[in-house]
Amino acid sequence: MRLNFLDMTIQQARDTLAAQNIEPYRAEQLADWVYRKAVTDPAAMTSLPSTVVGLFDILTSRVVARAESADGTTKLLLEYPDGQRVETVLIPAGKRATVCLSTQVGCAMGCGFCASGLGGLKRNLTCGEILQQVIHLRQATGRRITGAVFMGMGEPLANYDATVAATRALIDPQRFGLSARAVTLSTVGLPGRIRRLARENLPITLAISLHAPNDALRRKLTPAASVASIEQILAAAAVFFASRKREVTLEYVLLAGLNDTNVCAEALARLAKRLRCNVNLIRYNPVPSMPYAAPTAAAAKAFLARLRRRGVNAHLRRSRGADIAAACGQLRQTAGTGQ
Repeated sequence: MRLNFLDMTIQQARDTLAAQNIEPYRAEQLADWVYRKAVTDPAAMTSLPSTVVGLFDILTSRVVARAESADGTTKLLLEYPDGQRVETVLIPAGKRATVCLSTQVGCAMGCGFCASGLGGLKRNLTCGEILQQVIHLRQATGRRITGAVFMGMGEPLANYDATVAATRALIDPQRFGLSARAVTLSTVGLPGRIRRLARENLPITLAISLHAPNDALRRKLTPAASVASIEQILAAAAVFFASRKREVTLEYVLLAGLNDTNVCAEALARLAKRLRCNVNLIRYNPVPSMPYAAPTAAAAKAFLARLRRRGVNAHLRRSRGADIAAACGQLRQTAGTGQ
């Protein structure tokens, strides 16, 4: 079984080459082709002998389907050798292009408003399988990737080691070379893993999918939240902030008649004021078979205004790719638009 180059650090690749009596510097050459140029065809790697590229696998997944949004968002459905599938998204914004990465096939968190967990959790992705999404999206769009968000399918901190390894690859100057400030990891809130992440020396942004201002409502919307209280999650988030001095983001999907009331806004404001954070509000993106609705644009703006009057740094995030089911909460394991 061959090693996957995307699962390795540059030093590990150098060591592998040296063990085969091949010049270790070839690892940097291969990294340039793969990470900087997004070239994965060995025949196109003209500066490398076949003995080098023959040692490694690079892309083990294939693009099964592609969908293009009217707003420029691109979504790919990828299939891995075992038949498991994930969706991944590229979101353009002027000269910037951000990839939305999946870390698991399916999801075990069971959020009632998210399509990714409808089939349950199938398995974790490896570091290399996560990074393959970046390369596929670059090859499909020709865009230079400038940012990454772990907001696709799965709970990143439930696949901790692979997610951290992929994050290191994204910000490694010898690999993807992204600014750490352009990388965001979104979690439903696993306090122990958040505290562990705080010790990793990764100056990335932490986003917490809160979605409710109290434990009772949060348990209804996010079943996995029952293992940790909001108090425990915010305490862990404060540890992360202290380690990096980077503001934490609280993500809050607005569901009509459930968590978009004035009472909820006031309670959320009190939570947000306890932490160096900003709040990202997202109007619910509809998923067939799920019994929720998005609040009106006016109601969402009123909720936002109430937070701001309380001194909260809050924003109403515009959903991208909703017409191809590529927006927040809509990613699945099916082809085409994901419906």
